Amino acid sequence: MNAMLIGADRLGNIPKLLSDWNINITQHITGRHVSHQRKPQGLPKNTELLILFTDFLGHNVMRHFRNMAQTRGVPFIACRRSASCLAQSLEHCFNGKIDPSKCQNCPFRP
Repeated sequence: MNAMLIGADRLGNIPKLLSDWNINITQHITGRHVSHQRKPQGLPKNTELLILFTDFLGHNVMRHFRNMAQTRGVPFIACRRSASCLAQSLEHCFNGKIDPSKCQNCPFRP
């Protein structure tokens, strides 16, 4: 599965965690650059999962990417930038196996 990461200057051991889940990072955007805040770019065509690190993002940037993911039907996870928080979110959302169809019935879905 290909994922786009938004937020966080450094990823630390998050790439290792994602590779354990068979998730490839196709693009990482920090969200701090002025161009990301004014007119964020779109999601790459091969994006199958969007991960938003909420403690490093402004509300407008997060809302823009979340809306793009919803429009394209791409599942997204919003969590703090820590491997443990991301692991907990992945486990909660996918219960050990990546299955984007589970996102349709997510109780946290707006």
